[in-house]
Amino acid sequence: MRRYLTLYWYFLLQRFKILLEYRANFMIGASSTIILQIAGLLTIWVVMGQIPDLNGWGFDEVLLVYGLITLAKSINHMFADNLWTIGWSYVRSGQFDRFLVRPIDPLFHLLADRFCHDGIGNFLVGAALVAKSTASLGIAWTPFNALYLAVAVLSGGAIFIALNLITATSVFWITESIPVTQVIFNTHEFAQYPLTIYHRGIQILLTWVLPYGLASFYPASFLLGREVGALAWLSPVVALALLVIAFRVWLFGLRHYSGTGS
Repeated sequence: MRRYLTLYWYFLLQRFKILLEYRANFMIGASSTIILQIAGLLTIWVVMGQIPDLNGWGFDEVLLVYGLITLAKSINHMFADNLWTIGWSYVRSGQFDRFLVRPIDPLFHLLADRFCHDGIGNFLVGAALVAKSTASLGIAWTPFNALYLAVAVLSGGAIFIALNLITATSVFWITESIPVTQVIFNTHEFAQYPLTIYHRGIQILLTWVLPYGLASFYPASFLLGREVGALAWLSPVVALALLVIAFRVWLFGLRHYSGTGS
């Protein structure tokens, strides 16, 4: 473990050296996601302007849900964005083969090969939304609440990464996994709003099948003092289980990788 942490730090330093060579690109990438998030926030502002109460949820409460899932998504964006590009950047071009001949785990090498600075914008927006909404709602930032928030965000990020890894593994059979990953990933947009506004079937989907709700709705409900039972504490357990499943799916796919001849 220590070896891999040291290696990741080395990869990260090299990545930032590259980014500093092209500072304009760094700023554009980081700010572009902020602009995209502003567009999403404008949608919420318009919706809440017409419907001030979404099944018992006010504007600042919805912002808290949105902020939490944005923070979780930013972790996936920064540290696992290569799962999106594995098809055209690595497998199709034959570049993936170099991961198989080096004395480190191929999945680790894939993830460490690129830190996506675009995700920094998502992180800043998410942090700002959580700070603004909790201040407006009068949520006290006790050490316990801060620890709970950190665990919830990290668990949410792990859920995003695990689901993306499962779908990205399809690249070993179909060469381009983006359409598969996109279908599952886009489902998280439902979890940007309180799950109680949806049909029961969608609530079950976003809790037990594609558990993006564990990265947003349930932690927000806990911080707001709303009763959601054990679901408020389930995100780390589900995140760990999904990561184990995702890694096993990855190993299965890796065994069936035969290259593209590129």
